[in-house]
This record gives sequence, structure tokens and C-alpha cells, in this order.
Amino acid sequence: MLAAMPSALRLAATFVATVVLATGCARGVSVRGDWEAGGPRPGAFGNVVVVGVSPDFNQRCAFERALVATLRSAAVAATPACDDIGSKDAFTREAVEAIVARTGADAVVVTLLVERAVAGKEGGTRDTRGAGYYKPVGYGFDPLYYGAYGVPVVYGEYETAPTVTVVRGSVTLATNVYETRNATVVYGITTKAGGLESRGDALARIAPAIADHLRAGGVVR
Repeated sequence: MLAAMPSALRLAATFVATVVLATGCARGVSVRGDWEAGGPRPGAFGNVVVVGVSPDFNQRCAFERALVATLRSAAVAATPACDDIGSKDAFTREAVEAIVARTGADAVVVTLLVERAVAGKEGGTRDTRGAGYYKPVGYGFDPLYYGAYGVPVVYGEYETAPTVTVVRGSVTLATNVYETRNATVVYGITTKAGGLESRGDALARIAPAIADHLRAGGVVR
């Protein structure tokens, strides 16, 4: 089934290796990202929808609201997807596009957990519930199970995906920024954070680091 998946759904982007913006504003957090090689470089976005890809609604919404709070400014409008896609609603491309249409957003910022290490063990590939592991590719994420706007192509895999934030340990997050005219990835980020003590600690350190990187890179205003 996976072998027959259309190549258009395989979103692994190749990013320019020689021009990389790296930031590490928060303690124990490193953020690296770049524009998609050969792709468009639109002007800084001013109206974004924030999506945290996770089947755990509470985790997803907490992350989305934390990132929205750090992105919002006089120049940037930001909307958490969980305002419209609730705990009992299907996470589909159509649902995300409905938010884009309602808000007039020019970009969608999608983040998912690609790796976690717990109990001091580095490189763990599965959490205690058997949730999947997703390898960072360039500064985006392995697209094997995800299509436009981070919507799962294989929904059964999404249902056991890792949550966006964890209680303790180290994590690697992948963030893709899509321009909404063609649902195309234009910028990708890999965020690594260590020594996380709680979900609150993770949100307080990770969300501002991602937002600061997007501003510093001219991705958002």
C-alpha cells in the first residue's frame, strides 16, 4: 500500500545545505531551518494557522495555543487549529482548508513529534505505548504517513502517533510551513530540546524558540 502511494504525497523536501539559519534562544533548545531548495520564497507571512499533529487533543491544543501566543503580534494573526477541529472532529485536509478559508490565512504552520528519548536513553524510537518514530529529513519530516498540512495518509498510523509534547526527556520536533495558495511546503524546521521536566516546561521553552526562529528567518512578520 505504501509503495503505491502517489509521489505528490511524499513531502520530503531537499533544503539548501549551505544556507541554514540556526537559533537556540531557549535553554537546551536548538532550532535549525531553511527554505525549500528551488521553491518560492514568499514575503513574510502575516496570517497563519497553527497545527500540532497529534491524536491527543489536549496535547495538540496545548501546543497550538502556546505557539499561537508566541507568534501573535501587531503584525501577525495566528489561529490554533483546535478552535475548529475539536476532539471528536476528523483531522482532514478539508478541515484545515476550511480554517484557512474562514481566517484568510496565508500560511499553515504544522508541527509533529519525530523522536523522543525517555528515562535518559537517547535515540529511543518508540514510547511506552508503542507510538511510531518519524525520522527528520533535512529540516522537514519523513512524509511516509503525512500529506498536505500534515494530514495523515495512513490514518491507523496517525492514531498511534507520538504526542506533540512529552512529560519528561528529550524530543525532536519537525515543523513545516505551507503557503496556502497551493498547500506547498516553503520552509522547514527541526527543533531539538533536552532535559524537559514537564509539559509546561516543554511548551515554555519550545514554542518561543520556534516562533523566534520564524521571525528571525523572515518567514513570519
